[in-house]
Amino acid sequence: MNMKFELEKIYRNVPDDEIIADIKRVAAELGQDFLTMSQYGKHGKFDNSTPKRRFGSWSKATVLAGLGKTKIQQNTRLSDEELFKNLEEAWTKLGRQPRISEMVPPISAYNAGTYKRHFGSWMKALEIFVAYINADKTEDEAVSNVENETTSVDELSGQVFKHKTRRGISDRLRFRILMRDGFTCQKCGRSPRKERDVELHVDHITPWSKGGETLPENLETKCSRCNLGKGNAFNE
Repeated sequence: MNMKFELEKIYRNVPDDEIIADIKRVAAELGQDFLTMSQYGKHGKFDNSTPKRRFGSWSKATVLAGLGKTKIQQNTRLSDEELFKNLEEAWTKLGRQPRISEMVPPISAYNAGTYKRHFGSWMKALEIFVAYINADKTEDEAVSNVENETTSVDELSGQVFKHKTRRGISDRLRFRILMRDGFTCQKCGRSPRKERDVELHVDHITPWSKGGETLPENLETKCSRCNLGKGNAFNE
């Protein structure tokens, strides 16, 4: 019996996108929208520990490859809020309603299949998401609840302002303002629909420190360039 001495290939400097592409290839060849680490070990070009080391975990590697969760991973269900937050981010990055084919990294952390399994269908997921966004009444509750009254002081004049809304803008209110403004900077007209790298903020028109309230009529969409120096309303 002839025995061959073979050199073990080591892939230390392989680009990330080549690893991701190979994960996608194996899943496609197996006809699956998910892939286990064991399956990749049998059919992959690289050792199945390579993606785990490179991206931190096998789960993160499959997310980057745009694959859904395995049956084992599905037992740890994502919450509605986690999926809604991801959909908000995808919608904002595109500046419009995302299509099924666009729900892949770097636009989305979860593919459309994840939403279908969780909500029953992609359209049902969008309908429930819209209802969730529109159900936010934080600004109304703040105005009607006197106990929420806070104060701010103008650093230049020393004038004290009493507020009946919080300074922070809720995620749902922020998203409604972006929708209202067509995901377009109200100062310069830039939008991710035209330029993919445009980052949008929601800012107070009359600054909160000068008496402005956190209400739709006092909020507007601005790109990061126009909002530079005024603070990031995402984190206010």
